[in-house]
Amino acid sequence: MTGHPTAEPDLGVLAARVLFSVQRELFTALAEQGFDDIQPRAGAVLAYLRADGIRASELARASGQHKQVIGSLIDDLERLGYVERKPDPADRRAKLIYPTERGLLQMETAASIMRTIEERHARALGNQEYATFKTALLRVAELQRRAGTAASAPGRGKGDRATKDG
Repeated sequence: MTGHPTAEPDLGVLAARVLFSVQRELFTALAEQGFDDIQPRAGAVLAYLRADGIRASELARASGQHKQVIGSLIDDLERLGYVERKPDPADRRAKLIYPTERGLLQMETAASIMRTIEERHARALGNQEYATFKTALLRVAELQRRAGTAASAPGRGKGDRATKDG
């Protein structure tokens, strides 16, 4: 064991605790409401899906997943009846991913469940403290995304450091 058992958990551990707990609650509630055929990993697509369609490459970028992973998830969700691929009117060679009627219902249900989860935390912390927490978490997520993007940019060696701004 490399860590100190009495030390406070680091950002990664805390983020994972929140993510896994929220996912477990969300997908348990979704299953109870008839969406028992989707797994938490499908959230990489479902969380970023738009009623007016979105390209798979945009889903990959938004979720931080590789295009191949997103493609596989889209295949699974299409097979399950949550999404469909249609030609992009702006570029007939490209496809847009649209939610089906079932997909839209799942999106509405998930949004309602997430509102309930967030309202519970806002009541526990107080609305102002919860809003401040979310604002700070959003900033940390964006800073981390930029730092990760800079660290994985071509030409960056292991010894290179990201700038303070990422």
